[in-house]
Amino acid sequence: MARQTPHDPAAPRLAALAALLADETRASFCLALLDGRAWTAGELARYARVAPSTASEHLGKLVAGGLLAEERQGRHRYVRLADERTAHLVEELAAGVVAGADERPRGLREASMSSALARGRTCYDHLAGRLGIRITDAMTDRGLLRQDNGLALTDAGLGWFDALGIGLPSTSRRPLVRSCLDWTERRPHLAGAAGAALCRHALEAGWCVRIGSGRAVRATPDGERALSELLGIEAPSIA
Repeated sequence: MARQTPHDPAAPRLAALAALLADETRASFCLALLDGRAWTAGELARYARVAPSTASEHLGKLVAGGLLAEERQGRHRYVRLADERTAHLVEELAAGVVAGADERPRGLREASMSSALARGRTCYDHLAGRLGIRITDAMTDRGLLRQDNGLALTDAGLGWFDALGIGLPSTSRRPLVRSCLDWTERRPHLAGAAGAALCRHALEAGWCVRIGSGRAVRATPDGERALSELLGIEAPSIA
């Protein structure tokens, strides 16, 4: 009996995407790249604890499947998530997995990493975790953001970014503001071009620093003072 073509033309593409993420090593690479930075194949191999040849094979599949973008500088090959939509997909899939998981961290190192990610992290190019949620909530409470129909910057919010010297794109294919479901807090945090600009400013101004080589971040003393003065966020709430 001849095999019938799926009725929905999106079915083959969805199946191919699911197959790409069904491998633990490839899933680990995508989660690592949620820090928004470009990684070399060697760095990802060490992160996932696989051989360089194994990493290269998996990265080739992810690039071919459109989940990763590749760029070369000299002898080095760098990869990053293809775009914000890809990062959003990976983050939301992770949120669904965490929400239904009963398994506790398997050791001190894993528990410490999970705790750090829950406190604060980058989700592709914007702030997430408890830190990202507190900032989003504080901006809403102060009338800088609206959440009545998704997230949107108010006129006061636009002025707030301008007063801080944080430039926002006047024209862009990317949404200025987007809601992103936080996989640890299970609530939306600020994403889009405005979320990316705020995250970049927080890192460049020394409000936040990265922890180790992953995507966990923490607020510095300068950052705690700035967030308290600008948004009324108290340090214990983001510790």
